[in-house]
Amino acid sequence: MSATYRLAQRLSDTTSIVRAGAATFGDGGFTLVGGPCAIESASQIRLAAEGVRDAGGAMLRGGAYKPRTSPYDFQGVGDEGLPLIAEAGARTGLPVVVEALAVDQMPLVAAYVDMIQIGARNMQNVPLLRAAAATGLPILLKRGPSATLDELLLAAEYVLLEGNPRVVLCERGIRGFDKHTRNVCDLGGALRLRELTHLPVILDPSHASGRRSLVEPLTLAAAAAGLDGAIVEVHPQPERALSDADQAIDLADFARLAARVRAVREVLEAPALAVVT
Repeated sequence: MSATYRLAQRLSDTTSIVRAGAATFGDGGFTLVGGPCAIESASQIRLAAEGVRDAGGAMLRGGAYKPRTSPYDFQGVGDEGLPLIAEAGARTGLPVVVEALAVDQMPLVAAYVDMIQIGARNMQNVPLLRAAAATGLPILLKRGPSATLDELLLAAEYVLLEGNPRVVLCERGIRGFDKHTRNVCDLGGALRLRELTHLPVILDPSHASGRRSLVEPLTLAAAAAGLDGAIVEVHPQPERALSDADQAIDLADFARLAARVRAVREVLEAPALAVVT
């Protein structure tokens, strides 16, 4: 038995199934979560939700509070974004996930969402982890840009120790030195997580690459490799996005991505052909 992450460690071939509304992670499928980096308006999040639903996405994402690197960048619409995404989710039948940044935000966020995101910057914010766990809602826990796999699993352990087993881990890229991608997409690390823990593991190809052109191939790689899903930044008009425009894809691209993910999964799930010699 591991002396470190005792509750998160994998002890069998079974992966825990985490449900957030109608979305399911860890059941052997590939769950697609889509939506804008930031909620900007009622019409923007509604159009995004409709596009995600029509493409076959399982969940709607959107940021109400945006922890930007620069204090001069758009910081999100704040509390008013929560009813906007909740309404868009209800209209389309999609469960929603929103990031919480502070302990005092947790009751309000929990009242509107189906899943709480703990972002990369807050992966080791222990009071926030405990507050999120106490809501009883499923938690999407993103890996910090300089965090080891052990550190991510120990962060998850804080949630599990609070009696909340509903944790989904997210690889979103680690810090590198090359300017051509925003981060280094550690697909190998994500696959190693699948060996170390029974918790579902998904990929964030948008933050891992920072480039629109790389989102689809990275998502397909995650689907082919056997991860449990992906969370993708989708915007009705990516070029006008107020946050992370360069890594957002449009609704048509998301529809194509979703169709290709289904094709990949169908190939993987098809019975192996006999080899004639």
